[in-house]
Amino acid sequence: MAGITRPLAWLASRNRTTVFLVTIGVMLLALFLPGWYGAVLLIALVAGLGALLARTWPVQTPGTRVLRLVVLALLVVAAITKIV
Repeated sequence: MAGITRPLAWLASRNRTTVFLVTIGVMLLALFLPGWYGAVLLIALVAGLGALLARTWPVQTPGTRVLRLVVLALLVVAAITKIV
């Protein structure tokens, strides 16, 4: 987990609204890209969000944890659907 500290520090220094909007933009782009291109982008997004979730797990409430896991699962399902 030590290797992820630097990108998280960079991310923490950014405007939260901007980070959220960029994340939504990447997700929408991935959903609209055809086939493998969109699936790869979705899996990359899941990997990044999963790393962030793993790092922030101890400070989240159980409800927040469940919600974030559900979102990640839905993104994985969307990626699998794009591949098939």
